[in-house]
Amino acid sequence: MDDVRIAFHELSFVPEGDEVVVGRVDADSYAVLPGDGAALLMEMARGMPPERAARWYEDTYGEQVDIDEFLETLHELGFVRSDGSSEKSAPERPLPLRWLGEAAFSPLAWVLYGAVFCVWLFTAVNNRDLLPSPHHIFFADSLLVVQFGIIFGQLPLVFLHEAFHMLAGRRLGLRSRLSISNRYLYIVFETQMNGLLSVERRKRYLPFLVGMVCDVVVFGLLGLAAHLTRADDGTFSLTGRVCLALAFTVLMRFAWQFQLYLRTDLYYVFATALNCHDLHNASTALLRNRIWRLLRRPERLVDEEQWTEYDRRVGRWYGPFISLGILAMLLITVFGSLPVAVQYVQTALRSMSGGVGTPAFWDGALGLLILVNWFVTPAYLARRKRRQARQNSARTVAEPVTSKGVN
Repeated sequence: MDDVRIAFHELSFVPEGDEVVVGRVDADSYAVLPGDGAALLMEMARGMPPERAARWYEDTYGEQVDIDEFLETLHELGFVRSDGSSEKSAPERPLPLRWLGEAAFSPLAWVLYGAVFCVWLFTAVNNRDLLPSPHHIFFADSLLVVQFGIIFGQLPLVFLHEAFHMLAGRRLGLRSRLSISNRYLYIVFETQMNGLLSVERRKRYLPFLVGMVCDVVVFGLLGLAAHLTRADDGTFSLTGRVCLALAFTVLMRFAWQFQLYLRTDLYYVFATALNCHDLHNASTALLRNRIWRLLRRPERLVDEEQWTEYDRRVGRWYGPFISLGILAMLLITVFGSLPVAVQYVQTALRSMSGGVGTPAFWDGALGLLILVNWFVTPAYLARRKRRQARQNSARTVAEPVTSKGVN
């Protein structure tokens, strides 16, 4: 038995203080192990048989280890090869677009990004009409043209935001992927940065932040394009007005990242800097528990022991940042969303005042209908989804556990 070796998949070991993040990058499976546990795994990954590794652990750390339980955990994480083969996998093919990621974040690229923003800032100081304003959204008299222009105009900009995340991952040699999906009625682009936990912490910040960098650069380019396409009398051309409308949406998306009660790009920067594994859920649960205790509703409390002691300790003082995120949401609503909504409704009512049957009437009526639909339909679908989840949960509790369920 002492000579029986365990075959492992290729694993990464990244020190994080007193702990080590061990991961299987190809399966995106990770575990946080104490330093001694990671050392034990590393010895077995190098070929030391389990029984001999257990004795090595006892000689090194002066404690015994339940090697069978440890191996069972490693099997559950998918670290152990199921076929028992110890052969290394075939060399991976060159990573597509890695060269583009390296070029997009090279020193020259950073100089260009900074130059774009500085030129926009200089131009905007001398041309105040370039500064973002909610009324820029209404680049045309027709609300339908505005609606669909903003919807479809944003898509390539959101794609570019996520593409920056993906390229930052490719630059590190990670097989990050960009996909298209939907949330209710909205088309969304999603980036999966598999393997990010396999690189040291200081290298993780850039992949999280580059989406915001992209927004700043795109915002500056759109403003400069609006300025350069002015008519002879100094007014904005249609192209310029569209650019300013899209620039305002980019600014709102940039501001959205400061809503730290959500899993935004900035949240992941905070979580990485604080070395937390589940800061979002831990901090929000602690904050809710604090509120329920003040309201004397102990039945609404959740078990805080499901998070690590460190996450709970950090989560206790991260609560104010959640409050700041809510403040950011209120500011976005007051200075961005609400003025746009008010002007939108005013424009629609003004268009409809011309009487039924006119093109302006139907433009305003359909514009209002679309506006209401953006709020009502997602809210209805979200409510139905929560109701179905509660029903499924109740059904699961009521049904007896079968052998299939146990397995």
